[in-house]
Amino acid sequence: MTSNMTSDQMIPRDQMISPEALALLGGGKIAYVKAIRSEDVQKQFPQAPELAPGTQLYALHAADGTPILLTDSREAAIANAWSHELETVSVH
Repeated sequence: MTSNMTSDQMIPRDQMISPEALALLGGGKIAYVKAIRSEDVQKQFPQAPELAPGTQLYALHAADGTPILLTDSREAAIANAWSHELETVSVH
């Protein structure tokens, strides 16, 4: 994985937030939407059926990275988050 951050912008490993702390972030009410290619779906959603290669999909994840939902539009992922009273945030 590459980063656009310079060395003086990077967070030292001992100051990074743990997955356990991320799970508690926002009282379990924070989520994010991530674009995902159909070729990578099985890694995060092993129960998903095989999909045609080259398809752009969107995954809704809990703050700790746990996959919640897979859909074909970003708007549907956000709507699902709102319907479950989850606040979506941008991640970079």
